[in-house]
Amino acid sequence: MSKKRIPHSIPISPTQQALLSQLPNISLVGLMGSGKSTVGRLLAATLNRPFFDSDEEIIHRTGASIPTIFEFEGEAGFREREAKMIQELSEKKQVIIATGGGAVLREDNRTALKKNSWVIYLSTTPEKLLVRTRFDRNRPLLQNPDPLGTLKKMHEIRHPLYSQVADIIVTTGSGQVVQVATHILEALTQKIAQAQGQPDTH
Repeated sequence: MSKKRIPHSIPISPTQQALLSQLPNISLVGLMGSGKSTVGRLLAATLNRPFFDSDEEIIHRTGASIPTIFEFEGEAGFREREAKMIQELSEKKQVIIATGGGAVLREDNRTALKKNSWVIYLSTTPEKLLVRTRFDRNRPLLQNPDPLGTLKKMHEIRHPLYSQVADIIVTTGSGQVVQVATHILEALTQKIAQAQGQPDTH
């Protein structure tokens, strides 16, 4: 997913803005490198909402990088911190949340997200994710001789969980960030309009 020339926000009509203002939290799920943080920031700017990245919040609170947390606490320790953060962020009102790729592994995280958010699943193939993440040393689960195999296994395990919790599924592929965010905004608008029996007006 291209990150070139990303605008600060996306122009939307007053009608669309009014409809989208009725939404609760919007939470983004998907594998690492699927674009959750980049798309989330653009959605937040467009909808004038606060943005939170669960991984970034953990880093800020602990003063340690994700690889460092994995090194000293293991994945289980990180998942405990992540669960507490997801619960805290989910209790906020009308925010945009980018979750970590493994957040859906815990049922309590899925329940919290589903209860207080409209959940968007950014779906991407393992092959495309490898291209985006291969030089990123902040991905501890990929620091092994077969990162593609790791991504494929993650996708096999997590795809059903992402799909289960998602209200909307968007295939990011090689599309630009603006296209993905625009697609999400249009899909959200359509779902709200249909629920209210209104015409789908952009």
